[in-house]
Amino acid sequence: MKSQLTLKKAFLITIMVLSSAFVFAQGTGKISGTVSDKKTGETLIGVSVKIAGTTRGVATDIDGKYILTGLTPGKYAIEISYISYATKRITDVEVKEAAVTNLNVVMEEANSQTLKQVVITGSYKQESVNALYAQQKNSASISDGISSESIKRSPDRNTSDVLKRVSGANIQDNKFVVIRGLGDRYNTALLDHAELPSTEPNRKAFSFDIVPSSLVDNLIINKTATPDLPGNFTGGAIQVITKDVPDNDFISIGIGAGYNTVSTFKDFISGPRAGINYLGFDGGNRELAANFPSTNAISAGLDPAKNIAAIKTLPNDWNKYSMSALPTQNYQLSLGKTKNFENNRKLGAIFALTYRNSQSITPDLTRSFHVYNLVDNQYKFSTSLGALANFAYSYGNSKITFKNIYNKVFDDTYLYREGNDVSRGDIRFYAFDLLQKTLFKSTIEGNHKVSGKNDKINWSLSFDDVLNDQPDQRKVEYFRNVADRDDPNGFRASITGLGKANTRLFSKMHENGYAGTVNYSLPLTMFSKSATLKAGLNSQYRDRDFDVRFIGLVLNTNDPTEANDIRIRPLNTLFGSDLVNAGKYRLDEIANAGDKYTANSLNNAAYLMLDNKIGEKMRVVWGVRAEQFKVNLNTFSTLIDPIEQNYFDILPSANFTYSITPKANFRVSYARTLARPELRELAPFQYYDYELLAIQAGNTHLKRALIDNIDLRYEFYPSAGQILSVSAFYKNFNNAIESYIDDVNSTPIVSYFNSKKASTYGVEFEGRKTLDFIGTSDFLKNTTLYANVAIIKSKVENPNNPQLLEKERPMVGQAPYVINAGIQHNLLENKMGINVLYNRVGRKIYKAGGQQFPSVWENPRDVIDFQLSYKVSKKAELKFNAGDILNQRNVLYFDKDNSKTYNPVANAVSSTNDQTISSYKAGSNYSLSFSYVF
Repeated sequence: MKSQLTLKKAFLITIMVLSSAFVFAQGTGKISGTVSDKKTGETLIGVSVKIAGTTRGVATDIDGKYILTGLTPGKYAIEISYISYATKRITDVEVKEAAVTNLNVVMEEANSQTLKQVVITGSYKQESVNALYAQQKNSASISDGISSESIKRSPDRNTSDVLKRVSGANIQDNKFVVIRGLGDRYNTALLDHAELPSTEPNRKAFSFDIVPSSLVDNLIINKTATPDLPGNFTGGAIQVITKDVPDNDFISIGIGAGYNTVSTFKDFISGPRAGINYLGFDGGNRELAANFPSTNAISAGLDPAKNIAAIKTLPNDWNKYSMSALPTQNYQLSLGKTKNFENNRKLGAIFALTYRNSQSITPDLTRSFHVYNLVDNQYKFSTSLGALANFAYSYGNSKITFKNIYNKVFDDTYLYREGNDVSRGDIRFYAFDLLQKTLFKSTIEGNHKVSGKNDKINWSLSFDDVLNDQPDQRKVEYFRNVADRDDPNGFRASITGLGKANTRLFSKMHENGYAGTVNYSLPLTMFSKSATLKAGLNSQYRDRDFDVRFIGLVLNTNDPTEANDIRIRPLNTLFGSDLVNAGKYRLDEIANAGDKYTANSLNNAAYLMLDNKIGEKMRVVWGVRAEQFKVNLNTFSTLIDPIEQNYFDILPSANFTYSITPKANFRVSYARTLARPELRELAPFQYYDYELLAIQAGNTHLKRALIDNIDLRYEFYPSAGQILSVSAFYKNFNNAIESYIDDVNSTPIVSYFNSKKASTYGVEFEGRKTLDFIGTSDFLKNTTLYANVAIIKSKVENPNNPQLLEKERPMVGQAPYVINAGIQHNLLENKMGINVLYNRVGRKIYKAGGQQFPSVWENPRDVIDFQLSYKVSKKAELKFNAGDILNQRNVLYFDKDNSKTYNPVANAVSSTNDQTISSYKAGSNYSLSFSYVF
C-alpha cells in the first residue's frame, strides 16, 4: 500500500510539472483535416485550402493533411482547389474558441472543360458525410475497423478487448485473437505499419493485452490480402495505428478504479512481494546468481561446501502472505504539442503513459477428467506499464515520423491445488510463478513526394526488442496414499527425485527484430481512367536466444526416519536454512541441451500491384507478391540436427470492386497466403504446463502451410457512419498447422502437426444503423443499433493413423458462429452516452485430440458489457463500466458423450460423459474512471 501511495504522489507531481511547462493559446481556433480523391481514397498532396475571399491559406502535406490556425471564433467558408479537380466551396464551417474543427474533404476529378470552371458548393455537414462515405467505400480490400471514438465508447481497456467488437473476430485466453474461426497463428499483427513478433514463448501469437486501448488511434483488420501486405496471414492482418501528432496542444489525465465480484477485498495469497513489483519490475531478486554453478558442474557433482553455497544463493522465502485484494487501479497521462514554422513546416509530438495494477483471484477452478479430481485457487498480482512517444516533422512535400512504444507486463501468480489422482493418491500442489513480458518497438518512417506527377516514396526502418522472462518458477507437490488418509501427517513432499513438475524453472527468451521497407507509388492513366502503380521491397530479420534451466533440491539423507520427518514439514520450513546448512539437500538439475536454442530467420519480399478503374464503377486492385524465407534453429545438443528451412513463394491476389450505386459496393477477391511455423513450434524444447497438466513441445518437422482464399461481399451504406453488409468466404489449406494432444505417454504432450487437407467457409452479416427509420424523434435519431454475426464451417482430415480417436473434426480454434451486438444512445445534447454490448462465441476446439483423449472443447459464454459516460464539462468526462455482467463459467472439456453440449458429472474417472479440463468464474468487473483535458 505504501508503494501505491508513493506512485500516486509521483504521478501527481509529474502532472504539475508538465502543466507548468505548457501555455496554451486562447481565443483562437483551428480548422484541420485531410483531402482525398472521392473514388480511390488516395490522399492528395499540394491541394490549396484557403478561407474563401481571402489569400489566407495552406497546401496539404505529404499525407494530404492541412491545418488553418489562428482563426477567431465564427463561421467560415473554405475553398479547396487542385489541378484536374473541380473546385469546392464548403460553407458553415464553425470555429470555436481554443478548439479544432475537423473538416475532411473529398475531391472529384474534372471530366470536362466546363466542370473545371464550376465551383461545387456544399455545407460543412454535407461534406463531413461525403468524406465518411468515401472512407468507408474506398478500401482496396475487404476489411473492418474500429476508430478511437468507438474505443472510447466501449468498456475495453486493452486492444484484445477492442478486437472482440470486430465482425468475425473473437479472443482466446483473453488476449489471443481468432478471426473467421482461424486461430492466432493464422493472423499477423502490425504496429504502425511494421510487423510485430510473437510475444509468447510457447506459441505463435501476439498478446494484444499489452497494448492499452488508450494508445490506439484506430484498428483495422484486413480480411483479404493485397500485395503490399505481409503474405503470412489467412484470417486477418491486424493493423494497430498508435496516436500521431495532435491538431492542438493538450495535457490529458485519467484515473480509474475497479471492483471484481470474486476478487476485490477478498483474501489474496501470494509469495513474497517487493514494493518495486507495483511498478512492474522484479528488481532481479529472483534471477540466478552470476556465480551460480553451471549445468555441467552440477551434473558432475558439487562438493558439500559448494553445494550449500549454491543453494543459499537461491531465493528461499516459501512463506505465503495474505492480504486483502485491492481494487484495480489505472492511471493515464498524455500530452501533445505542435509547433508551426514558416513555409508550411510543422513539428509535433505526442507522449502517453499508462499504468494498471490488478489483484485477481480465480477461486475453485475445477479439473475433473481422466484420473484427476482437482480444485485450484489461483491468485494473480498483475502490473502493466505502457509508454508512447511519437514525433513527426513535415516540411515541403515530405514528412518524417519517429514512433516508439514500450509495454511491460508483470504477472506474479500463486496457485494452490488440492484433490486426488487415482493413480497416485491425494495431492497438494503449490506453484509460485512470475512471468515478465516486455516489448519495445521503434519505427522511423518517411513519406516524400518525388515529382510533379504526385508519385511518392514511402520508407521505414524498425527495431523491436522482445523479452519473455520467467525467473524462478517454483513448483512443489505433496502426496498422500489413500491408505494414509486418517494420518494427520500423511502428506509427504515429493523431494526424493527431480521432475519437471517439481522443479525451479529459470527461462528467458530474448528476441531482436530488424526490418526495412521501401514503397513507391505512381499515379498514371489506364483505359482513360486514373490508376496507381505500386511497388515495394521489404526485409525482416529476427534473432532469438532461448535459455532455460530446470533446477531443484533433492533430499540428501539415507536415514528413512529423518527423510520422513523432513518430507512432512510444511512448505514454509521444507527447505529451511537449518536443513540446507546441515547438507540435507543436494542441488540437482535436469540437463537437456536440446531445450536451449538459438534461432534466426530472414524474410525478403517484393511486390508489384496496380490499382485501376475500369469505367465509372469498376475498380481492380491486383498484383503479385514474392517472398523468400529462410530459418535456422540450433539447439545445444549434438544429438539434434540443426533445423533449416528455405521457401520461395509466389503469392498472387486480386480484389475487384463494383460500385452498384453511390451507396453500395459488390466485392470479389482471390488471394494466396501462407502460414509459417513459429520458432517455438519448431524447437524441441519441452515445458511442463502445470495448468494443462501436460508437456508442451515443438515439432522439428513442421512445414509451412499454403492457403487459397476466395471472398465475396455486398456492402450498403444507408447514411454516413452506418453499414449493412453480407460476406461469404472459402479457404483451402495445404499442410494446415494445428496444435494437438499427443497422449501415448502417461503425461500428455501438447505439440503441433500438419493436417494435409483442411478447409473452412462461412458467411458474415454486419449492420450499424440509427433507428430514425422507425420515426423522426430525437430519441430514435440518437440511438444506434449494431451487430455482426459470422457463421462458419470447417473440416479437417486427421493423419491416417488408426489409433486416433477422431478421423474428421473442425479446425482448432474455429467456432461455428460468432455474435457481436450492441445498442448505443446519446442524450442531453450528447453529454451522456449509454452503450450496451453483447458477445457470444460458439463452442470451438482448444486442442485437437489424440489416441486416448478426444479434442478439448471450449464451451460458449454469453458476455454482456455496459458503459455509461457523462461529460461533466468540455474538458472533463466521467465513465462507469460494467464488464461480463453475467459472469458465466469459462469451461474447457472433453465431449465424451458427443452431445455437442457440456454435460459434466461428478465422478470423472469412470464416467463416459463429459469431463472437465477447467471450469471457473472470473467474476464481473465494475469500474469508475475520470478524465480531464487541460
